[in-house]
Amino acid sequence: MSKTTDHKPDTNKRSWHRKASRPVSGWLVALPIVAIASRWIPQSHWLLVHMVTLGVATTSIMVWGQYFTEAILHNNLTGADRSRQVLRIRLLTVGIVVTCVGIVAAWPWVTVAGAVVVGTVLTWYAFALANQVRHALPGRFDSTVRFYCAAACLLPLGATLGAIMAFSPIEPWRTRLLVAHQALNLLGFVGLTVIGTLITLWPTVLRTTMRPAQERHGTHSLYVMAAAVAVTTAGALCGLWWLTAIGVAAYIVGIGIVLADLVACAVHKPPRDFPGFTMGAAIFWLLVWLVWLVCKLASTGTGLLADDIFTLSVPVIVGFLLQLLIGAMSYLMPMVMGGGPRIVRATNAKMHAFGALRATVTNAGLLLWVLAVGTWTRRIGMVMAVVGLATFLPATAAMVRTGVPMLKEKGRQMAARKAAAEKGETAAAFPGKPAASKASKIPDRSVVAGVTSKTIDPAPIAPTDRRSFVGAFAGLATALTAAAVGNRLDHNDAVSTAAPESSVSPIGHTTTVAITAKGMKYHPSTITVPAGDELVVEVTNKDPNQVHDLHFANGTHSPRLDPGARATVKVGVITDPTEGWCTIVGHKSAGMVLTVTVNGISGATEHNNHSGSANPRRSIDLTKAPGKGFTTRNAVVPALLTGRVHSMALTVEESVQEIAPDTTIAAMTYNGRYMAPVIHARIGDHMRIHLVNNGSMGHSLDFHAGTVSPDDVMRTIAPGQELDYNFTLPRAGIWLYHCSTMPMSAHIAAGMFGAVIVPPHDLPRADREYYLVQSETYLSEHNGGEVNTAKIANETPDLTMFNGHANQYVFAPLTAKVGERVRIWVLAAGPSRGCSFHVVGTQFDTVFKEGAYTLRRGNPEGGGCQALDLSSAQGGFVEMVFEEPGRYTFVNHSFVEMERGARGIIQVTA
Repeated sequence: MSKTTDHKPDTNKRSWHRKASRPVSGWLVALPIVAIASRWIPQSHWLLVHMVTLGVATTSIMVWGQYFTEAILHNNLTGADRSRQVLRIRLLTVGIVVTCVGIVAAWPWVTVAGAVVVGTVLTWYAFALANQVRHALPGRFDSTVRFYCAAACLLPLGATLGAIMAFSPIEPWRTRLLVAHQALNLLGFVGLTVIGTLITLWPTVLRTTMRPAQERHGTHSLYVMAAAVAVTTAGALCGLWWLTAIGVAAYIVGIGIVLADLVACAVHKPPRDFPGFTMGAAIFWLLVWLVWLVCKLASTGTGLLADDIFTLSVPVIVGFLLQLLIGAMSYLMPMVMGGGPRIVRATNAKMHAFGALRATVTNAGLLLWVLAVGTWTRRIGMVMAVVGLATFLPATAAMVRTGVPMLKEKGRQMAARKAAAEKGETAAAFPGKPAASKASKIPDRSVVAGVTSKTIDPAPIAPTDRRSFVGAFAGLATALTAAAVGNRLDHNDAVSTAAPESSVSPIGHTTTVAITAKGMKYHPSTITVPAGDELVVEVTNKDPNQVHDLHFANGTHSPRLDPGARATVKVGVITDPTEGWCTIVGHKSAGMVLTVTVNGISGATEHNNHSGSANPRRSIDLTKAPGKGFTTRNAVVPALLTGRVHSMALTVEESVQEIAPDTTIAAMTYNGRYMAPVIHARIGDHMRIHLVNNGSMGHSLDFHAGTVSPDDVMRTIAPGQELDYNFTLPRAGIWLYHCSTMPMSAHIAAGMFGAVIVPPHDLPRADREYYLVQSETYLSEHNGGEVNTAKIANETPDLTMFNGHANQYVFAPLTAKVGERVRIWVLAAGPSRGCSFHVVGTQFDTVFKEGAYTLRRGNPEGGGCQALDLSSAQGGFVEMVFEEPGRYTFVNHSFVEMERGARGIIQVTA
């Protein structure tokens, strides 16, 4: 474009919208493809979320935000402005693609690069809108555009938090960042933009007038919502969930200020086409999600985990965001295509065809997806929702096929009229086509859509109440049929996985039994039910410190119960002996099994007290490097704590962590990492340990380094509770500390162990000083699962590790130089296996084991040591001097343990 034309008003708005909207169409086409292939795509959940929120939503907001800004401000932008707008959209698409690649490949820095591009583009977009406001004449709805600017500035902040999350922060920061990220992006960027637009767009979609105070209420609403976003974000980042709940509740109040006007519009002129139906339903799903979030935040307290936030992600992502965008685009696209009332009527008819049926199928499917218990019913609901929304694509294609030929024909007629006019011909030469005049021109609806208090519809649509009723009825019939089919499939699955069918028939009677959970037992532990009765179990957790639940073999279960909590489990009709158990890791193996016997039927179910079967050892490739997101633990002994009184906080957190290449476990941790911190202090120092349980079950502490009564300080505390554990370090050694909650073996194998290094008084200096804490773990069949207590009982570990990872020091060796004295503290943390510590290629000239030297440097006998033998919970240190450079392997010389991961490298240089 020439320099001259770059600064002339651009009248071809439709061309710009087509170019800018192409990425949205691409993302919408890609969504079902990725959804179908999700089981084979890493991080598919996060990928789909970002394809919707960034690919579809953010791109659409940039396109239509600019559209409404022009309509509100009555701007005439230049060709150069249009080129910059298209460039922004293209850069945004590049940033989103880069972000998605980083998510799938687990490359944090790639995700950061994508987030930087996205944040930069949105900042540019916000400044562009602000510049348009600054140069426009004062107008009635200018405040809406200013909120567009403010909302756009929030997304870069949210993107920053998302970039930090790419590095897999530990709890509680993972949850804090996720909630703050959603507050800024969903409530801030999306929410402010959407509500600001609906203030004027909703009456236009309904073809009615705005309420008298709607404009003022809308402005007040946006101010309240903006303040609520700030409170919600601050509360989340500080971990003050009560404050976060107040922020979300205030956000609901903000929506409520203008919601009454929006509802009044709908009452005055009810929705009658696809855009009205879907946009109204989208607001409903947003409110459902917000109310659920307030309740969750208010009731969870300090134990909120990131996974809790995913529970109702479907309504906010699909039900609100995607449905609202599709509904709005279904209304706006025919208007933007334009062409006059006749063409708009024709394109509307194609875009809104079967609107009530499509909207009903979509939202009924969402209800099944969210509320159904059975797997098949939920899958069918998901398919219904996706299909209902996907009908937007063929509807758009039909609109284009109808509108484009009509526009071309109109263009030819206008060109012919213009040519005739230039030749002096009259309008009579074109029968049926009156000459254009100012009086006959109807303003293009794309200019005024959504910003007038009084809307004159240039393309009225014939009444469709009857067709809408028939479509809604057909949609409900489809949903009921789908629910019935899903229920039948779920029933068939349950029957196929259940015990052989019994000849006992239901008798219509209910047996209700009250039981308590306490001391790793159900009381009573056996109940008897008449054959054919429906069983209802009322369970109360009377354990003062432990969390419990009750899960039956047929899949019915209670929620996890905090101390003092109770729940009712409707088990169903009992025809054969069965059992229930506690699913908290290790509790079933400790004896928490409820046996259900049936009158008149012998052969009660035999149960295995161990949670899960002792499936074969996992095949783990220890020749591979640790994952890219894994950080090697620094094995250098930390500096001695300063002073003589040391205060330290240990926070119990639960998260999935890598413990070997491509191998993860549901870890229980102190301070967020599998294997707790190593403490280095002097004999006689005083320790002040503050334990906070932010986990989902009971936990505790046992410091072998102290000599205190276990009754109080080693007690199990429930989630959300805290305790203080004070002791003095009376003797030298490397001492184990661990969770002492039963079953201890499971908690230690899940990562709840650490070491306290207390050097002897006369310990000489070493050039380098390292620590190695050996432990073993027992894996379930799948990544991210809990420890397998059946394997623990059978003593069949999958991995034996130093410092919490099977081969981290093979790929990140310890270092030393020739002639340096190297001291290595070694502790066998167990839970069951000991260690025969050996360094290939050298000998130990100093050995300290369990509080005493067994060999000192320069001993007169000239003896040496080849291995430090430690049983579980024993420790000591060895010293050596390397005489030649090379790669020296340290191992557990019980080679089966070495082959399971207990090895590493010391790289010695000259």
